[in-house]
Amino acid sequence: MACMKDAWTWQVLNAGSFRLDGGGMFGIIPKSIWSRWTSSDEMNRVGLNTNCLLLEQAGRRVLVEAGCGDKWTEKERDIYQLERRSVVDALREIDVEPESIDTVVTTHLHFDHAGGLTTWDGRDPKEMVAEGISPRVVFPNAEIVVQRQEWDYALADRSTMTRTYLRTHLDPIADRVRLIDGAQEVLPGIRVRPLVGHTWGMHGIFIESAEGTVVFPGDLLPTVHHTHASSSPAYDMLPFETMQTKAAFLPEAAQEGWILVLDHEPATPVGRISQRERGGYEVVPIT
Repeated sequence: MACMKDAWTWQVLNAGSFRLDGGGMFGIIPKSIWSRWTSSDEMNRVGLNTNCLLLEQAGRRVLVEAGCGDKWTEKERDIYQLERRSVVDALREIDVEPESIDTVVTTHLHFDHAGGLTTWDGRDPKEMVAEGISPRVVFPNAEIVVQRQEWDYALADRSTMTRTYLRTHLDPIADRVRLIDGAQEVLPGIRVRPLVGHTWGMHGIFIESAEGTVVFPGDLLPTVHHTHASSSPAYDMLPFETMQTKAAFLPEAAQEGWILVLDHEPATPVGRISQRERGGYEVVPIT
């Protein structure tokens, strides 16, 4: 663990809510089961958040994830029930300007994690595309840390989903991306580690804070309902690998007492992993 004077302070940022199909979020788990965990609307969509983290240490600011951003048509907003809110709104509520962010670390590059890296400043996306106007970078002084494999596959659009790796949030940042390979310390007290399954190149982010190790596991555990071995998004590229990754991650998280921040949990995004008496694991919320 980092020395107290070197520890990062952290706070969760609410970058906006949205909705996705419940079957998509819970994969092979039938609705008769997942509907006991969470409610859905008339279109079978469950409520989710885009949770981010602001890390600070000795005048340096690091953002973990960037959320969906604001480059959406009205039709897209309706499909996903996207809240008109971005990570910039969350930062400015605590008097932090985007220009003061030094580093952005994303778990992966799907639109709900990296769309907020660029913006058209509220202008109609259709008009911007028609006029050939590229989005501007939201964090002009930040480098963006991503796994090389994730970047390469995002550019190649290797995904089971269409329109999730969007060039509107990839091309404008290409000259400021720091590509890394595998597990490593990206800044003193901030490590990343591959958590393969949801994508080939997704990694978790491990932060040394005064309270202990804070872990942002990305879409390995998007909500508190995803500790079940088979409860994984249908969007996962490698479902079996997700199960294996989760089977190794959960007992380690419980043993080490990690503080987890869940990227899409709408109610209680911060918690610790605990082993149930009857077997399996659960997230115990921390207020």
